[in-house]
Amino acid sequence: MKKIKGLDLFCGAGGSSLGARAAGVEIVGAIDAWDVAAETYKDNFPQAEVITARLDDNSDTSLFSRVDTVDLLIASPECTHHSIARGAKPRCETSRRSGWYVMPFVRKYEPRWIVLENVSGMRRWDGYKELINELSEHYHLRVQMLDAANFGVPQTRKRLFILGDRLRKPAKILPTESCSQASVILDEPYAWKARPVFGGHLSENTIARVNRGMSELGKGKDFLVVYYGSDRAGGWQPLDRPIRTLTTVDRFGLVRWTEGVATFRMLQVPELRRAMGYPENAKLERGSRRDRVKLLGNGVCPPVMQAAVTSLTSEALKESATLSKTRSVNGRMSVAA
Repeated sequence: MKKIKGLDLFCGAGGSSLGARAAGVEIVGAIDAWDVAAETYKDNFPQAEVITARLDDNSDTSLFSRVDTVDLLIASPECTHHSIARGAKPRCETSRRSGWYVMPFVRKYEPRWIVLENVSGMRRWDGYKELINELSEHYHLRVQMLDAANFGVPQTRKRLFILGDRLRKPAKILPTESCSQASVILDEPYAWKARPVFGGHLSENTIARVNRGMSELGKGKDFLVVYYGSDRAGGWQPLDRPIRTLTTVDRFGLVRWTEGVATFRMLQVPELRRAMGYPENAKLERGSRRDRVKLLGNGVCPPVMQAAVTSLTSEALKESATLSKTRSVNGRMSVAA
């Protein structure tokens, strides 16, 4: 049976491609503007042709010299200037237009399927409807909001998915697993250095967050301190629910009781990897700690992309398998005759 070949635009560290590969796709090429992301991607997909370049309206589709056939195009255009996390800061239209930069590759390779992923705020962009109309000229589309917590990922992470199939309307993507608790991402006690909460090293605002959590949960209960939040949740969350959305900066601290003393530390990269649903064998070794936090916060949860790609391609794969089986049976009958 023919292997589905995939191309990943705005690939980042490769979260989308890890999910697509888990769904049976062979990744043949990828592109990202950030060298740390591209090098990380190469570590995980050494057979793919990986290009470090910034896409724009004038991008040359001949960037790839070894990519000839593409069945699936996946892309996560820049989301910063669509995100509500940006607040009232000015928006860059060049960044917001990055969804359009997939179109030259759609026209050149004519992939059977596409998956575009972005933050929900993309729908409020003035050019969104025009982009959807353009994609509709080539594909039957389904637009769906997916929460990673419904796909076995211990994180609440809602993202917009635009799925396209040239031959049929994509089916609705159904949840695969119930959400996990944030507690499952944590390393064992003493794995990382932590200091007493009330040792004088934390800011007044952080102490206020800690006190609110302790007041609600009581002594002896571990919980997370949450920075940069705007949801009026008090700057903390319990561990018996999915962690809130990871961003490109350090956002989560852990209050853990050790021998009767409340200690504090920031969550570490291995824990954030688990919060994104990255497989244990995925490599994330390039750049500084800050770079790795950014790579994860900018990324796509692999289990969600796996579900999206599986939903898109499963019917075609079944049909291909049935056809191959029929040909095989007919071939044996012909020989027997």
